[in-house]
Amino acid sequence: MRPLEGVRVIDMTVAVAGPIAGQVLGHMGAEVIRVEPPFGRALAGLHVAPPREGAPDRPYNRILLYNDFNRSKLGVTLDLTKEKGRETLLRLVAISDLVIENMSPRALPGLWLDYAHLRDARDDIILVSMPAFGATGPLRDRTAYGPGIDAMSGLSWLTGYPDRGPLKPGNYYCDQNAGLLAAFAALAALRYRRRTRRGQHVELSMLEGEVQLVGEALLDYAMNGRVQGRTGNRHPYMAPHGAYPCAGDDRWLAIAVESDAEWQALCEVMGRPELGCDQRFVDVVSRVRHREEVDALVAAWTRGQEHREVQRRLQEAGVPAGAALSASELFENPQLRARGYFRTIEHPEAGAMPHGQLAWRLSATPSPPERPAPCFGQHNDYVLREMLGMSDSEVAELAEAEIIAYEPLEGEAQDAP
Repeated sequence: MRPLEGVRVIDMTVAVAGPIAGQVLGHMGAEVIRVEPPFGRALAGLHVAPPREGAPDRPYNRILLYNDFNRSKLGVTLDLTKEKGRETLLRLVAISDLVIENMSPRALPGLWLDYAHLRDARDDIILVSMPAFGATGPLRDRTAYGPGIDAMSGLSWLTGYPDRGPLKPGNYYCDQNAGLLAAFAALAALRYRRRTRRGQHVELSMLEGEVQLVGEALLDYAMNGRVQGRTGNRHPYMAPHGAYPCAGDDRWLAIAVESDAEWQALCEVMGRPELGCDQRFVDVVSRVRHREEVDALVAAWTRGQEHREVQRRLQEAGVPAGAALSASELFENPQLRARGYFRTIEHPEAGAMPHGQLAWRLSATPSPPERPAPCFGQHNDYVLREMLGMSDSEVAELAEAEIIAYEPLEGEAQDAP
């Protein structure tokens, strides 16, 4: 058994952060039912896998991010703007443990599906909400995607180079962080309910979750009145500290030298032991003062080195260094391969796709193979007939009323993933 075996989750999320929260719970064994409207999945700007040979050409079932963030889930369509759709969802709530949503705080009350109404269906239900800015305050009704919250949290202000403006971080920091925090909060609420038999409404502000990532800058201002700026790859008391060009096209090596001993070891590997005694670089204060010269010397040497080979040589000499790996190199990384980090999952329409696993391993409850992300409306019959006990005529009525769908209906597609 996996840790969350027997826990049923209704996933009513969109975009990235919410689906990640559900994915984490599903990976740990929860039965996660993804509920989406019957109008399909938006495709604009998203990468779509080529169709599998012999499979129908339905690109909305081959969205790469959707299929990554929604693996280990069941999929059902419901139009929650219609009364029968809401009634069906509440019947599902009555046999579930947890509901996750990341809409605006005004969305669920507008559908008569807020926490009070969910409790009418099951009094110990847990609702995890992930509003961008929280359920209170002047921005409560605003919606946002990760890049906007990156900026408002201060993270973008710190990202970039001293002579340039703020930059968007290179990945979904806000969404990944919020997804993990939401999953953690859900586990805490499940633990509380196990002890008290009471559910609760968990509210996660994505903005406040990301502000935690810039704690050092906040403390610096609070204690010293100093506003930290952008420093690129530099460090206030390490030198050399940065990403240095290597041989080949767009190949780089990160080096972070903290101590004088590490600097001397670097000089030995560089074949320049005399630099370890040079008065310009003899200690960290001197190296920071002459960091431009230090960086130029190191970069001149790394340009002739293969990034992974020089990483090995420096690490063996005790110098903190790491090759900046591309996505293709990550798939070849011997450490990740040895730990089975990438697991190939067969999707019925997108084919075999590699997926990264969670960062933790549980010795007593290892995770078995995961199911692929659901195709559109794939589990309508299973959820409605087997879970809820609906008759064929009841399911047919929902389809006739366009409350459920097995192929996207005309209307506004849901944001994907």
